[in-house]
Amino acid sequence: MNHLVLVDGHHLMYRAYWAIPRTLKTRSGEQTNAVFGVASMLLNILKLEEPDALLFCFDAGEETFRHQENDTYKDGRAETPDDFYVQIPRILELIETFGIAAVSDPQYEADDFLCTYAKAGEATEMHVTIVTGDRDILQLASDRTRMAIPHKGYQQTEYLDPAGVEAKYGIRPNQVASYKGLCGDSSDNLPGVLGIGPKSAASLLQTYDSLEGIYNHLSEIKSSWREKLERDREQAFFCERMATLVCDIPLPVSLEEITLRNLPYTAVLEAFSELEFTALTKRFQALAESQYGLQRFRAEEREAGVLQPTHEKEQLSLL
Repeated sequence: MNHLVLVDGHHLMYRAYWAIPRTLKTRSGEQTNAVFGVASMLLNILKLEEPDALLFCFDAGEETFRHQENDTYKDGRAETPDDFYVQIPRILELIETFGIAAVSDPQYEADDFLCTYAKAGEATEMHVTIVTGDRDILQLASDRTRMAIPHKGYQQTEYLDPAGVEAKYGIRPNQVASYKGLCGDSSDNLPGVLGIGPKSAASLLQTYDSLEGIYNHLSEIKSSWREKLERDREQAFFCERMATLVCDIPLPVSLEEITLRNLPYTAVLEAFSELEFTALTKRFQALAESQYGLQRFRAEEREAGVLQPTHEKEQLSLL
């Protein structure tokens, strides 16, 4: 195994939901815009990344150790419409139909699993790609691990390695938690040091390396920043701790178990037929007949014939 791809499942679902018109439904009335979007991006990931192993990581609820330490953690996020949540079981079912593993645990966030599996992959000398838009994950960028931020349904993906993180944010990957301790993160309801923004945080870290280094040199820092840092010291270290990922969770499924081999072919075609995903059926068939697909999907099923698509939705080829 050479290439491990880890997917932030909820991030992909949210992107899919908002990218595809909510009017997309089957003839029976089932809304499928998020399902279609996830399936489309999954096909693009398989085609463009050609992973040897693939894993979806999901959040399981709001009782993680971070919520237990901070009962306002992630409060204030915009409410997601109910018609998103009703599609989640279908999305999970489709991922399983592809023969792809997924992990979650009420105690941890998806980010913690992404970290744990990235480190496990690096330890076996794999190259790792993490598909996400979460800035917390930037702390994992390394010589072997890169971030893939989807744009245009994964057709214009932004890749960030350590040099890319530094060029975009002015900090090294190992400074990301300290960075969030300083400037906070509104998406997680972490205020950081009030009055210290991203540029100021990057400048301080470029000079003093870490949050601890900054507080060890407060007397050297200009008064306008020093006063804010002194006032919110406890808050800064708390936010840094909230942003620090757990990277040593016992693996619920092994790296060997998430290897992509002998994947189902007929079951995916049947699922796409039931969901009336004509455009995706054609793309899946093309993927399965590619050099990569020939190595991954069951030859005997491909050779047995294909299902005819039942409902045309070519206008949704934007993903």
